[in-house]
Amino acid sequence: TYPGSTRELFHHKLEQQHKYINRDYFLCFSPERIDPGNATFQTKNIPKVIGGITEESSELGQVLYGSILDQVVVVSSPETAEMSKLLENTFRSINIAFINEMAMMCERMDIDIWESVDAAATKPFGYMPFYPGSGVGGHCIPLDPMYLYWKGKQSKFFNKFIELSQEINMNMPFNVVDKIHEALNMQEKSVKNAKILLVGLSYKSDISDIRESPTLDIFERLREKHADVAVLDPYVSSFKDQHGEEIPVIQATTCDFASYDCVVILTKHSSIDYQTLLNESQTIVDMSHTYKKAKEKIFRIGGGKHPRQVVKKI
Repeated sequence: TYPGSTRELFHHKLEQQHKYINRDYFLCFSPERIDPGNATFQTKNIPKVIGGITEESSELGQVLYGSILDQVVVVSSPETAEMSKLLENTFRSINIAFINEMAMMCERMDIDIWESVDAAATKPFGYMPFYPGSGVGGHCIPLDPMYLYWKGKQSKFFNKFIELSQEINMNMPFNVVDKIHEALNMQEKSVKNAKILLVGLSYKSDISDIRESPTLDIFERLREKHADVAVLDPYVSSFKDQHGEEIPVIQATTCDFASYDCVVILTKHSSIDYQTLLNESQTIVDMSHTYKKAKEKIFRIGGGKHPRQVVKKI
């Protein structure tokens, strides 16, 4: 939520009801920190940030969370705690947008962005790898930066990084559709009436959460172009389209891939049979860097058109 919401929406209203802080109530804000599907970091061992309206509130909050979590990080105010969450997610949004734009530039220059990222990641300091994809999803990264952007405008501050990254990330599904156009054109087919399979509906690997998933947007864009679109995801049974109609999902790890004109890998679930998908599919749009080696029937974001010799470290 935006910085100031705890104080404005709770503290001030309680004061108006003649409730007194440190006597009638204590008030803190602690942002959610979770990473669905992460086997290493769970709620218990992720440091918990907390900021209280008063010192007494912070102390009680620290005792509460300290009784069940490994580490509690106390900050000076709820606003600091609120900003920390938005800072984390805005950082990710901006860097994802940056690497998405770099991927599109590398395509134009016939450079493999994936190989370049891996090479840069060998630097042991001053660099953090981000990878391109079909957009951003989940209930945090697509939304949280805009709370901060809106709050900044109230202070007449216009954050151009947030606005630009939002624009780039929200446009990525359209770039995926363009890539599908390219793949079908190579088969002398059009998107209209083409049978297209979208692999991966959830916004992240190996989970069932589909909130703000870019796949939903890609599905709608393709249907607007009169494509025959199906979705495969082992974690999701169905979803609702923009008209509220329930759309069934192929809830499996494999299917008759050969029956589709184009198979699009959007979310890389570990249980999917990618070798069968590769062997049987007519053409593949790989947005998740599933296949490392260049093949004629694979089209991917940020991939050089020509396979290069890989130079190994000595």
